[in-house]
Amino acid sequence: MNRVIGLPRFSDRTRDWFLSGMSERAGTHVGPHASDAEHPQPWWKVMCLTGVDYFSTLGYQPAIAFIAAGVVSPIATLVLIALTLFGALPVYKRVSRESFNGSGSLAMFERLLPWWGGKLFVLVLLGFAATDFIITITLSSSDAAEHIVENPLVPSFFHGANIPITLGLVLLLGLVFLKGFREAIGTAVVLVTIYLALNVVTIIVALWHVAERPQRIVDWQDLLWAQHSNPLMVIAVALVVFPKLALGLSGFETGVAVMPQIKGDPNDAPEYPAKRIRDTGRLLTTAAVIMSVLLATSSFATTILIPAKEFEPDGKANGRALAWLAHEYLGNGFGTVYDVSTVAILWFAGASAMAGLLNLVPRYLPRYGMAPRWASAVRPLVVVLTVIALVIVLIFEADVNAQGGAYATGVLVLMTSAAIAVTISARRKRQTVATWAFGLISAVFVYTTIDNIIERPDGVRIAALFILAIAVVSIGSRVRRSFELRASSITFDEKALEFIRDDAAAQHAIRIVSHEPDVDTKKEYRDKVRAERKFGHIPGRSRVILLEVWPRDSSDFEEDLEVRGIEKFGYRLLKVRSGSIANTIAAVLLYIRDETGVVPEVYFQWSEMNPVLNMGKYLVEGSGEVAAVCHEVLRQAEHDAKRRPTVHVS
Repeated sequence: MNRVIGLPRFSDRTRDWFLSGMSERAGTHVGPHASDAEHPQPWWKVMCLTGVDYFSTLGYQPAIAFIAAGVVSPIATLVLIALTLFGALPVYKRVSRESFNGSGSLAMFERLLPWWGGKLFVLVLLGFAATDFIITITLSSSDAAEHIVENPLVPSFFHGANIPITLGLVLLLGLVFLKGFREAIGTAVVLVTIYLALNVVTIIVALWHVAERPQRIVDWQDLLWAQHSNPLMVIAVALVVFPKLALGLSGFETGVAVMPQIKGDPNDAPEYPAKRIRDTGRLLTTAAVIMSVLLATSSFATTILIPAKEFEPDGKANGRALAWLAHEYLGNGFGTVYDVSTVAILWFAGASAMAGLLNLVPRYLPRYGMAPRWASAVRPLVVVLTVIALVIVLIFEADVNAQGGAYATGVLVLMTSAAIAVTISARRKRQTVATWAFGLISAVFVYTTIDNIIERPDGVRIAALFILAIAVVSIGSRVRRSFELRASSITFDEKALEFIRDDAAAQHAIRIVSHEPDVDTKKEYRDKVRAERKFGHIPGRSRVILLEVWPRDSSDFEEDLEVRGIEKFGYRLLKVRSGSIANTIAAVLLYIRDETGVVPEVYFQWSEMNPVLNMGKYLVEGSGEVAAVCHEVLRQAEHDAKRRPTVHVS
């Protein structure tokens, strides 16, 4: 294996382990061990991985709901559940059908908005995704550390040690992913099973106590009508405050991001893996229904049973309403077990976020040329993401509240973008009913996002920092990698192979004339060949092959090249489509050399454009001064000058 630029030198065995899973083909790698051979799992196990984030919100969601809505919190929670089941769920089930390679709604926007506009929009969404997923890792670990510190059984010297405990939890999470993704799924299954079982027991016992004293329900109703005498006002308050409960919507984007890990049917067509798509729908539906039931019952039970003062900042139910019920009605022994389970799942909630990032980043940035090639490997990326998370913990000093706004903003922006993407898709397919339905859902998400931004603008500021960082790294990487060979693969058809093999056998030389595909006439080809023979000093009887690179999306960095051989007006042509002319010509020349054993020569004409403008045109449009760039690409790709294709410019 060649040394990967940007990584330190390791022994071959360590390097192979560290870089295992790195993609060699454009657009095929979608995250951690995403190939079919890497232990796909049943959908319910993968649900547990995404559920560690989604289900862990039960630890603090009922308390947040009461603080935001007071006695109206059960009604506001029902609004949130309605948005979950009739908004987020149908949106992401459609996303899973149209973007089943683990790329989520971002891939839909990439298809809907081609060229640089789509790439830049995806980069912005990646900034919000990074905000969501990275803050999920740091916030959940910080909250777990808070539970550890506040537990009465923990020694006093742990008090005030939130930062080092949080750093340790983040580091441990990174080590789990370095060991392997399968171990992460296995851990998630255990944690989610135990946590959900403890929550079900706690809620059932709490509801039993409510049923034993029905007067508590009457008291709650009296207080509700005393504060809001008009039923319409109750609904209005619920609609106004429910955006503050938006953390209960987390988990859908990672649900589609880890689709490649769901075991499919080997008989399914790769272009439409029906079983994997169907099982992803089951994953999303099951998770949404479980969470909806638990949110509705927990919000009702905590509102009825817990005194309002306990929800205040210094109250024992602040941020841990269900834990309060567990201690109050099932004893401190059960309550301690519940606390330990909560700490564990809050810590591991970062696993679903890490999984999301490991599926999104390799799918886009390396293929755009906006990250080093090693970023398509799992383990180097785990190291980078873990270091970023550690830095953020230090910046925010492991403060949960300080990170809440950024987390909610990331979640809502991704869900809003997904809703808009499926709306555009339905409109382009002329599905009128679906267009209006998804349009309405999009409007609700837009309202929720705007309300959250107004309430907590710090989330947008943090996301802007992530977007800026991604943009700077992306531009720098794109410029640095601009002289790389970009072809992931090259295939010559039979006619093209016949051309190069005939010349290699007949004259032991292969002369390629670069021709810009503009005027398609016999005179154009004749004049081009005559000019190159005269000014390029090509021997009069030497055979030449014209090479035309037809432009396509120049924003793509890695491409699969298909070279066709055709005869036109008595001239032999090689035709290929690519977004980068110079890099493609260099790749074709090296392929010809390796295929025939003859080092080819290529002939260009100088451009009359300003060199600075040429460079800008090359970086943006993939054209510019082709000859000079082609020579530099060849020089970097082949260090042996004797084996390097010769570039002639006249």
